[in-house]
Amino acid sequence: MTETYEVVVVGGGAAGLSAALVLGRARRRTLVVDAGEPRNAPSAHLQGYLSRDGMSPAEFLAVGREEIARYGVELVRDRVVDATRDEDFTVVLASGRTVLARQLVVATGLKDELPPVPGIAERFGRDVIHCPYCHGWEARDRATGVLASSPMSVHQALMVTQWSKDVRFFLHEVRETELTDEDRRRLAAAGVTVVAGAVAEVLAGEDRLTGVRLTDGTVHDREVLYVAPRAVPQNDLLVRLGAELRETPFGSFPVIDERGLTTVPGLWAAGNVGGFAEQVVNAASRGYRAGAAINGELLFADLDAAVRV
Repeated sequence: MTETYEVVVVGGGAAGLSAALVLGRARRRTLVVDAGEPRNAPSAHLQGYLSRDGMSPAEFLAVGREEIARYGVELVRDRVVDATRDEDFTVVLASGRTVLARQLVVATGLKDELPPVPGIAERFGRDVIHCPYCHGWEARDRATGVLASSPMSVHQALMVTQWSKDVRFFLHEVRETELTDEDRRRLAAAGVTVVAGAVAEVLAGEDRLTGVRLTDGTVHDREVLYVAPRAVPQNDLLVRLGAELRETPFGSFPVIDERGLTTVPGLWAAGNVGGFAEQVVNAASRGYRAGAAINGELLFADLDAAVRV
């Protein structure tokens, strides 16, 4: 028999678990489907989350799973492969299981596509990093590089000078002529050294980043390298269900209201699948907000149905 839940949450990261926690405490029969592929898995720690600063992502998720289990929320390690909507949502899992849900939360996050430079993927999350708010303190006062992937990388290079005064900005895929006069003035004022030419590889030894080699053979000694991965929203399920998307410089994201409701009734987006810039603490907040809103939606729908009878 097909099982029916009041809410199915797709994604077991900070946003999905937070939504499930609120729903479990509201006594809603909730299922979390988690593929087990968290975006921040390469990182040794998460930062900036009050009371959780420095906790490993794996520990954070393990604690979250324990918390939702206290309230009867079911979690399965599986993947949603299809979903349709009639009166309820029909959700098909890779295992062959099919479940029904009155409300559906998509919290599938983003996938990072790294610049195709040898050495980056192997060091990503350690000394090849992307977010100064996530890793800047740990990388403070070290010889730092910033790999440009677009003219927008100037912003990243300027930002990291708050944490290191030894910053080299490797233009890589950006031509010098693409820098504006304002860019040049700001980079000079911040003490950033601009390095023209493409990066051939990131060098490492003894399990640490040691430098950056350009295609002309020049080697720059660096201890840390900031990159700008291409963030790909994991929005296939939202598209499949007909949610309206909006185009941004960072990808296609669903049109949502302040609670996370998409343009499809009963379909919610929480965390990074709904916006590019959500840190872990923000994603958890978005999940909480969606969970509380969903409980209210269900409550008043049932009351209105009772009144009509």
